[in-house]
Amino acid sequence: MKVMFEQIKHNMETIEGVAIYPILSLLIFFVFFVGLGLWVFSYKKETINELSQIPLRDNQIV
Repeated sequence: MKVMFEQIKHNMETIEGVAIYPILSLLIFFVFFVGLGLWVFSYKKETINELSQIPLRDNQIV
């Protein structure tokens, strides 16, 4: 296992500009979850209440 990790590490070190990929993945992850949080908190309370009642309705086609 250790030999495999060292081989991968050596291969990654020889690639020029590889350091940008962890930064980009962290940025994409952060932007996605901040955007998701803003989207969730921007919902109106009336809309959330209406959506939460959908499973409780009887004999209604949605």
